[in-house]
Amino acid sequence: MKAVMKIGPKGQVVIPRDFRNALKIYPGSRVLFRLTGNKLEMEKPPSDAVAIFKETAKGMGKLRFDSHEAYVEELEERVN
Repeated sequence: MKAVMKIGPKGQVVIPRDFRNALKIYPGSRVLFRLTGNKLEMEKPPSDAVAIFKETAKGMGKLRFDSHEAYVEELEERVN
């Protein structure tokens, strides 16, 4: 399914009825936007909090945290 829509003066786009019905989204529903290169995707977000966090964190890469190093840095900042 594809549709070409016009963006209004406030940056709003009307989601066609067939799309809304297919995703079962209604006024007040939340939607998830993802920008990948020059492609904007919109989908109905997962309903549970863990799935939402995983989807939001996707693409952020792995985070590295050294608690000892952070402790030493914090201690040095407080002393100086």
